[in-house]
Amino acid sequence: MLSNARPDLRFALKKLQSAPVSRRRFLIGATATATGLAVGFHSLPSGAAEGGTPAQSATPSPFASYIELSEEGVVTVLSSQFEMGQGSYHGLATLVVEELDCGWQAVSVVGASGNTQLYGNLMWGGVAQGTGGSTSIATSWTRYRTAAATMKAMLVAAAAEAWGVPADEIEAAEGRLVHTASGRAAGYGDFARPAAALPVPQEVTLKAPGAWSQIGNPEVKRYDRRAKTDGTQDFTLDVRLPGMLTAVMIHPPKFGATLKSFDASGAREMPGVVEVVEVSRGIAVVAEDTWSAIDASHAVTAEWDESAAEQRGSAEILAQYRELARQAPQALAREEGDALGTLAGAERVIEAEFEFPFLAHAALEPMNAVARMNEGGSLEVWGGHQIPDLYRFLASQIAEISPEQVRLHVLKTGGGFGRRAVGDGDVVVEAVEVAKALGWRAPVKVQWTRENDMRGGRYRPAYVHRLRAALGPDGKPLAWDNHIVGQSIVAGTPFAGLIRDGVDATSVEGASTLPYAIPNLRVGLTTTDVKVPVLWWRAVGSTHTAYATEVFIDELAEAAGADPVQYRLDLLADHPRHAAVLRLAAEKAGWGQALPEGRFHGVAVHESFASFVAQVAEVSMEGGQVRVHKVVCAVDCGIAVNPDTIKAQMEGGIGFGLGAILQEELTLTEGAVDQANYDSYRPLRLSQMPEVEVHIVESDASPTGVGEPGLPPIGPAVANAVAKASGRRIRVLPFEKGLNA
Repeated sequence: MLSNARPDLRFALKKLQSAPVSRRRFLIGATATATGLAVGFHSLPSGAAEGGTPAQSATPSPFASYIELSEEGVVTVLSSQFEMGQGSYHGLATLVVEELDCGWQAVSVVGASGNTQLYGNLMWGGVAQGTGGSTSIATSWTRYRTAAATMKAMLVAAAAEAWGVPADEIEAAEGRLVHTASGRAAGYGDFARPAAALPVPQEVTLKAPGAWSQIGNPEVKRYDRRAKTDGTQDFTLDVRLPGMLTAVMIHPPKFGATLKSFDASGAREMPGVVEVVEVSRGIAVVAEDTWSAIDASHAVTAEWDESAAEQRGSAEILAQYRELARQAPQALAREEGDALGTLAGAERVIEAEFEFPFLAHAALEPMNAVARMNEGGSLEVWGGHQIPDLYRFLASQIAEISPEQVRLHVLKTGGGFGRRAVGDGDVVVEAVEVAKALGWRAPVKVQWTRENDMRGGRYRPAYVHRLRAALGPDGKPLAWDNHIVGQSIVAGTPFAGLIRDGVDATSVEGASTLPYAIPNLRVGLTTTDVKVPVLWWRAVGSTHTAYATEVFIDELAEAAGADPVQYRLDLLADHPRHAAVLRLAAEKAGWGQALPEGRFHGVAVHESFASFVAQVAEVSMEGGQVRVHKVVCAVDCGIAVNPDTIKAQMEGGIGFGLGAILQEELTLTEGAVDQANYDSYRPLRLSQMPEVEVHIVESDASPTGVGEPGLPPIGPAVANAVAKASGRRIRVLPFEKGLNA
């Protein structure tokens, strides 16, 4: 996903902002809708007075709010955040239900887009709408609670006026307004229209934590769980429009290759085939249904120009990385003291080299999008729009219309893990291009096959880390040097503003922010030029930096003859939140106590996306294979809005990360991807999932992320347990390869 909440992103995306927000203050606003009341924020325009009314700022319809209330009492939460399984819709709904006191039975959530001033991600500086970096709750925490409290205050005011009673005598709960003294009561919907006509309070009081009934309640389960489990939830895969055609893509077999010519004469004669067209990213086979398009795609022959394509295999690429890691880094991400001088004069130096492969996202729902041009010249696009502002702009460029004429339908997606946050629009661009190539004569769904998805690029980059540390007489590190070699995720994309002084922050996060007290520390980066398209992958840079740093610190503890938990705690005096989760995980796992014969504990702690996670893994070796029996996880993510979701995301992150370290690997041979489906690229199988026990640290700090932070510690925790079980440090991933290296 888009990496941590960085101010740098405002520079990377500033060109996407259609109407710059000149002041970091928002006015709450309300409008009457066709059926009731809508409440949202409106940014103050340049030069506007603080008391100016929201009606003076034009906002697009229908998504000009955060909450809509119908006369029937239905509460619709318009989510600025994209739902791909991480629970963002439920989180925003929780904030609304808490402050609005409407009851869960009245709530639904839909994706909103089309107004950066309303929906811009505040963790990105508000310059663009987008979901990533585990920021959904952080960007929504104040806005959605305030909108809900405002709506409730307006409903109470409307009832007070109608009933002729003081507003402070009216109680609001479960979607009803009650005046006990007079015996009057009504549903929220009864006052939706009268409330919309009242002045909007610009200051409302939010509930104190002691009054919360929804926020922090472990018994509150996801409102959408039934649809997710009984198959009634619609995804882009399920979109059906009248007259819709389906397109299947044929992409170049090597990254960087371009189309020279193709022969589709046989394909065009096959049943159900409508047309075969060339688009910027390859060839689209268009048919009346998906199977006809897939079948016909095998009948197309193409000639590709591979003169500019990547021709190397992954083994050759990583060999080059290892050579570069032994040279001086191109840039420094962090330098304190004199690491090189201390290493040169040290009596005791520990060295290690770590190798990480390319990784695919392998989400359950392959990439897809639907495009339709309407008679009036407006374009509609359905899909998993993780960065709506960007996709809206790109679609408008292709269709040669203004962005205001593009309507995005933001749908739930069957897994994302960062895959749908692409700088060039990817499948959205393909859908619009194919529809345009057909003369806009029908809606078009571009549906990738699993093979398209697996071989379509956008992988977690491959990396090599070379670490060196000097130990003092007491076994504590006097110096630390980490040279990271790999591709930049953001170079050449709209997010290139994340690169500062030659350092892509996504390549070094978790390493450049190492929390351990080491007086001489250097983190260097060498960015490589490889034509394999790369992208953020769940937990981004921390997917490799946490492994390298936490396995290496464990090795230093071993060399010092120290307990791995205590060794870390001794170096974390200035980082109490790291230390707290580490102590909690160790305590709950029974660290230091006897384990069943043949089982071993390993530990790791890491901060990512402003959340702190420690894990203790219980592991055995069975027939030369690693078996993870149990993982105890402690997490500090600030205020726990949805404890049940937090636990689920920790469990999901652990499973996702465990598959990656044990067996996942995306390889290339002479520039062509070897894997095509789940038989050769193998995410974690259900039988491999360990028992997971999650403990949430109580906190009054602002909420932070949970979609990704559960992933980084699992790899090193397991690796450190395996080192005890086998006496081997696994430095080449995945384990299937590293155990035989």
